[in-house]
Amino acid sequence: MAIRNEIVSYSNKLLNIGAFKDYAPNGLQVEGKQEVQHIVSGVTASLELIEAAIAVRADMLLVHHGYFWRNEAAEITGMKYRRIKKLLAHDINLLAYHLPLDAHPQLGNNAQLAQRLDIQVEAVMDKQGIGNIGSFTQTHDIASLSAKLTQVLAHKPLVIAGGTHKIKRIAWCSGGAQNYIETAVSLGADAYISGEISESTIHVAREAGIHYFAAGHHATERYGVLSLGEQLKSQFNLQHTFIDCGGISYQEMLA
Repeated sequence: MAIRNEIVSYSNKLLNIGAFKDYAPNGLQVEGKQEVQHIVSGVTASLELIEAAIAVRADMLLVHHGYFWRNEAAEITGMKYRRIKKLLAHDINLLAYHLPLDAHPQLGNNAQLAQRLDIQVEAVMDKQGIGNIGSFTQTHDIASLSAKLTQVLAHKPLVIAGGTHKIKRIAWCSGGAQNYIETAVSLGADAYISGEISESTIHVAREAGIHYFAAGHHATERYGVLSLGEQLKSQFNLQHTFIDCGGISYQEMLA
């Protein structure tokens, strides 16, 4: 058992949340019970995830996508009301980390992708440390990298070919970071991996000669919150359960 504020303080410091200009508050977003024994982690604080956390009697819900985003309506009505009402009714803490969990050099989404895709990290893509550039330990072609992403993420990527060249130097950034493709081009990447795709991304890839892999927003952001949950489990001797509302099991995530 651990005290909520100790977990929050530790996580805030570990992820260095003060270094980020973000789109939503990082840290404790909804206060619940003071004593925590069981943390459930997941990508997004959807109603489905909240109900799953309630079912396993979680004391804290740890997510990458929480609430109170910039420019969203301030009123607690409709979908937001139903979610927050469930958390409050069951005294569950909501702990959310967005950009800090993308950028962390060991636990972050991009660091975890590098580990699983066998990429040697060389540098970050922007001043906040969001996104990375590096090299594969083994050269890929489009087909082999698509197969590798499908295997690792349990999600088949949408692929835009930027030519016929092989892939050694790679840039990547999880989630909705398709606009970083031009930065990837400027860094000399053979290919760029992100979560989502826009209409303009297709033309940049083809005209700039860089392969683009849209590997899924949710799929590319599973591993950061899982890793943070495991870190908190170890640090505070807690129970941790990762619940993926996208359909991949906890055992598969840890494999």
